Amino acid sequence: MSIPTGSKINQLLIESVPGGLLFSEWLHQKDYSPQLLKRYRDSGWLESLTTGVMFRKDDKLSALSAIYSYNSQLHKRLRIAAHSALEFYGFNHYVPMGKPKLMVAFDNEKPKEWVFSNKFDMTIVPFRTGIFNNPDIRYVNRDNLILAISSPELAFMECLHLVPQHYNYMDLYYIMEQLTSLDPTRVQEVLTNTSSQRVKRMFLFMAEKAGHYWLEMIDTSSIGLTTSKLQLVENGVYISKYRITVPKELKDYE
Repeated sequence: MSIPTGSKINQLLIESVPGGLLFSEWLHQKDYSPQLLKRYRDSGWLESLTTGVMFRKDDKLSALSAIYSYNSQLHKRLRIAAHSALEFYGFNHYVPMGKPKLMVAFDNEKPKEWVFSNKFDMTIVPFRTGIFNNPDIRYVNRDNLILAISSPELAFMECLHLVPQHYNYMDLYYIMEQLTSLDPTRVQEVLTNTSSQRVKRMFLFMAEKAGHYWLEMIDTSSIGLTTSKLQLVENGVYISKYRITVPKELKDYE
């Protein structure tokens, strides 16, 4: 198909991100009427993904481009999180089987229908992050996409938060062993702004077991630890210092 130079559809296709999405709310703000968008779909320029969400016909959808499109067009703050964020920083223990997963944090909103589409190159796995106040976010340029990504310190604690639904403690400890260069100031901040006792205590236990030097710079008296006992697993081993029951495999691991 040839596109008339200077036409609205030509401009739209030029502005759109390859592999990304077009949200009707944003398009209407740019004076693309519902009737005009229907004509584009009928003419084969655009294709609907879900209600109010379109993409360029025959485009191979990218999960990262979709997240970028959503954030930039609708002024949102979805972020790449948990093990997906750790992979961005070069920490990776998981070898994905089949289609890779992209963990995406939704702090203050319910995931929309488009998130669950199977047309992306990765399976987007949304999760809520209410236990983290003022999440520690960095912005990374990946293939000319500015992406919001959890800091390594926050990302690992997000993984702990998602046990056992998505991770297990033993696999996460293998990652903890790699985290030799975490910023103690950021660790302190994230621990302080985390409401989960389970996450706080398991993080400290793992960091101590791994022998990381930065743990000595953490003021544990100011992160809100309570005195209650927590049984994190059944048939585990009780760690009196942190008042948690951990997997025996993790306790015995050398």
